[in-house]
Amino acid sequence: QVQLVESGGALVQAGGSLRLSCAASGFTVSAYAMSWYRQGPGKEREMVATIRTAGDRTYYADSVKGRFTISRDNAKNALYLQMNSLKPEDTARYYCYVIARNFWGQGTQVTVSS
Repeated sequence: QVQLVESGGALVQAGGSLRLSCAASGFTVSAYAMSWYRQGPGKEREMVATIRTAGDRTYYADSVKGRFTISRDNAKNALYLQMNSLKPEDTARYYCYVIARNFWGQGTQVTVSS
C-alpha cells in the first residue's frame, strides 16, 4: 500500500528555516520523480520543487529558487524540502507527490509570520 506522510510544518517567523519530511512506504522513492507542492489560502496548488530520477536533477519554482532545496534519502526512503529565508507568502499547506503514480500525501502546514 502506497503511503506518504509529511511532517515538519510549523509556525515560524519570517527569515527562519524549516525542513519538511515525507516518509514513503509501499514504493521506493529513488525509482520515481517526486515533487513538493503547496496550496496557500485562496490559491491554487502549485509546484514548488521536483527531483527527477535521472541524475537527481532538481527544478524549482521561481518564487523559491535559491531558498528551498529538495532532496531524498534512499536509505530512509524519504523526501525532504529544506526551506530557508522563509517569507509570509510561503504560508501554505505543503504536499509531497509521486508524479508517475499521481499520489499525494495529506500535507503539512507551514505558517510564516511577518
